[in-house]
Amino acid sequence: MPGVLDADTHIAESEAMWSYIDKEMYPRRPVLAKIPDDTWYQERNAFWLIDGEIFPKPAGKASFSLITPSAQKKESGRGDIHLAVRELTDPLARLKDMDRIGVDVQVIYPTLFLVYLTDDAKLESALCRAYNRFIAEACSKAAARLKWVAIPPLRDREAACAEIQWAKTHGAVGVFFRGMEGNLTLDNPYFNPIYALAEKLDLTICIHTGSGSRHLMQPFDVERNHTFAHNRVLPVVAFRDLVANRIPEQFPRLRFGFIEAAASWVPYIWHVLKRSVRSDLRNKDPRDLFREYRFWVACEADEELAHLLHYIGADHLVIGSDYGHNDPSKEPEFVRNMRAREDVAPEIIEKILCANPRRPYGID
Repeated sequence: MPGVLDADTHIAESEAMWSYIDKEMYPRRPVLAKIPDDTWYQERNAFWLIDGEIFPKPAGKASFSLITPSAQKKESGRGDIHLAVRELTDPLARLKDMDRIGVDVQVIYPTLFLVYLTDDAKLESALCRAYNRFIAEACSKAAARLKWVAIPPLRDREAACAEIQWAKTHGAVGVFFRGMEGNLTLDNPYFNPIYALAEKLDLTICIHTGSGSRHLMQPFDVERNHTFAHNRVLPVVAFRDLVANRIPEQFPRLRFGFIEAAASWVPYIWHVLKRSVRSDLRNKDPRDLFREYRFWVACEADEELAHLLHYIGADHLVIGSDYGHNDPSKEPEFVRNMRAREDVAPEIIEKILCANPRRPYGID
């Protein structure tokens, strides 16, 4: 039996990453900026300055919090995960942590790129290339255990396809999307060439929670609203749009993952789809849709899995720890908690932990 595969972990982008940026874009690289910790932003007192804006923006309208940069007072004092492990500047040390929590393989996602960064397509391309080259090199130090998802610069399809091609040859196991990208939903034909290439290269479209729409962020304040509407819900929107417009039928071998949005929304969206746009689903077993559309959903260890299995099926649930982050989504003891459950058969728990996540990521 294969070991546990953690389907959702993260890196905290570091200053070291930006040494990989294209030479001509180096003057526009993200720059670390610090302020006193007695301002409105309090312990979120360090930022990346990118294209004239700060990331994260910890307070006010369109605000959000991130664990990068690590120089923030709120992050610099963390004792749970060592800085070099979070930033992946010491990949071998990360393996020791994985051994401690009983994880054989991690799939690594970004942090900074969870948020819409710039309207400038050339700058976006340079940032994505720097990220992909940094993480490809870091993961190559332990390629059997550290896997990564490539970030394509989606505002330039030609550049995105070139980056996906490069990433495949350097070990990537998926292509990163947020539930919306700019002002486009994921059913938009604009993305078809990217989906076609991912299908050809046997790479999964990994739809992670993230604030991919600058305009959708504007009404919300992280202190009052957290990131629910403009971040956590968007993979659910993507699921609805992909099914409603039959996008997986156009790419019959392409796989899709829905990551870090939990799984309890599936019965609701199934109900919505049957009533509003897909009457052909009314007499269909939802588990067949997941199989036919090659959908996988990352659940959380305390969800009502026995109920969700009737919708998703035992083969299409995976789980991730959100390792590296320190927000409410993190589940550092997910292996122990899952194996302690008594409402789901142990063999199904082991599938969710071990065998299932290898399929969407194409890992033997």
